[in-house]
Amino acid sequence: MSRRSTALTAFAALATLAALVLAPGVAAAAKTPLVGTFQIAPGKQKGKRVSGSYFRMIYPNGNPTKGPFFQNSDSTASDKTYTLFKPGIDGGLRTGSYQPQPTPAFAPNGFALANRIVRPLPFAGIKFSLSTAPTDLQSGARVATYPTITANGRRLTGDLRSFTASWNSIYFNQGAPKPNGKLTGKTRALTGTYDPRTRRYAITWVSQIVGGPFNDFSGYWHFEGVFKPGRAR
Repeated sequence: MSRRSTALTAFAALATLAALVLAPGVAAAAKTPLVGTFQIAPGKQKGKRVSGSYFRMIYPNGNPTKGPFFQNSDSTASDKTYTLFKPGIDGGLRTGSYQPQPTPAFAPNGFALANRIVRPLPFAGIKFSLSTAPTDLQSGARVATYPTITANGRRLTGDLRSFTASWNSIYFNQGAPKPNGKLTGKTRALTGTYDPRTRRYAITWVSQIVGGPFNDFSGYWHFEGVFKPGRAR
């Protein structure tokens, strides 16, 4: 092969590579919906380090980085601003399907009974729990989509507008975005990391509380563990 032919071949290969890198549809094609169960690693505290899955509640004048954070006197962590989760009977949060409340959703004393995502656990003297449903339990608004989490390489994004916390016979939407699809107030979109080889993940999001005794507080949610693929339902 002549030098000129070799140069032309190399140039063609580089042009093809450049076209693939710069093509507008390539980035979108890399996005992969992860359908299954985001298994929840139990929350733990060792020294000052907190790992696993947990919840913190931010005061209205605070932020996710510095707080100030509400102290849960019932927390099993030494730092009472962390409420540590244990996985429920489904092992964690499902995408592609809902994990609704049981019937009844509350015991007569107001303790929440949903146990599919996490085990009910005490918060300020009253057990709270988590669920997802096609109708927002707080507002009654129809939810447009199942919980979804999408991988783009090692980055995760998602839509958890159907995510609800229940406590003291009250429902609090804690999704991101909110049921109307908007990131209102201090609500912040789900972000996270994912290892395609080990399927280990970590996700966080912030959702401002509207109404009730914790109006204008915000929930900071952190789940981590291993993703288990499944089927949409």
